[in-house]
This record gives sequence, C-alpha cells and structure tokens, in this order.
Amino acid sequence: MYTLEVKVKLVKGECAAGYKVGDTFTVTDPVVVPRENCPLCIYALGALFPYLTAAYRKTDTGDWINRVTEIQCPDSKNTVVFELKRR
Repeated sequence: MYTLEVKVKLVKGECAAGYKVGDTFTVTDPVVVPRENCPLCIYALGALFPYLTAAYRKTDTGDWINRVTEIQCPDSKNTVVFELKRR
C-alpha cells in the first residue's frame, strides 16, 4: 500500500469549505489525516473516495488508476482540483 498525498492544486471561485491552494491531507489505509488547518469537506471526500481507495493500493503498471494525477470536487461553479501523489 502507498501513502497518498492529496494537495489542493487549484481553487476556481470560492470554496465553501475554505480550501486554499497548498492545503494537504494524506490517506494511509484506513485513515485520512489532514495537515495543519486543512479542512475535510464531506462533499469533496465523497467524490474522491472511489479514486483514493484505488490509488493507495499497489496495482499493475497498466491499470487506469496509475494515470490519475488530479481529481476535482463535484462543485461545478467553485471547483477545487486536487493533485494526487503516491509515497
């Protein structure tokens, strides 16, 4: 299993949860750990979870999840784009 670093790359508009560029949290099975002053938005997490649970597992090199480096929250007007990095 990987530790997955999730970092806010871009905020389009004004995020209701207060995400700011650079906010970071990590996923280490089975825990989501926010960094200092990083909010955890239930709507963003709900959209991210299917990808996060696939991304922190070791997969075959050709698996589609290996190509996913960004995910966005479901708010179409005030979108937050998250960058994923395996550690």
